[in-house]
Amino acid sequence: MVVYSFYIFDRHTECIYSKLWARQDNPSSIAGPGHTKGRPISDSSSISNDVTVDLGPARARPARLSAKDDAKLIFGTIFSLRNMVRKLGGEDDSFISYRTGQYKLHYYETPTSIKFVMLTDTQSLNMRNVLHQIYVNLYVEFGIAVQS
Repeated sequence: MVVYSFYIFDRHTECIYSKLWARQDNPSSIAGPGHTKGRPISDSSSISNDVTVDLGPARARPARLSAKDDAKLIFGTIFSLRNMVRKLGGEDDSFISYRTGQYKLHYYETPTSIKFVMLTDTQSLNMRNVLHQIYVNLYVEFGIAVQS
């Protein structure tokens, strides 16, 4: 499983945490001429000029957006999809994830409207339990103290 990015949004739509990872070409996993499979590296890693970097779905657009703009687009997407699911499926239905050809977006919302979003590769299983564990074991323990 590859994680491309992770976001936490507060109840006021502010992105209070984000982490982006890049995918770097890996010559040892060549599947054919000109075709490589990426592996995650840190967004802050230095990369030489002769290596082509695909920054995954969070940065797949031709013009690079700022991290703030990425967070706004992610929040707008989950806000719209969550509202659409509620209108089509009723109040008891919930938006959990969606998949494109490039990535899978996983979503978890707490009772206090804190939103956890993770973008992974398309083959990943449901990450809702993982996002819940991040909330319970990390955010509740450490995140509240940091925000106070």
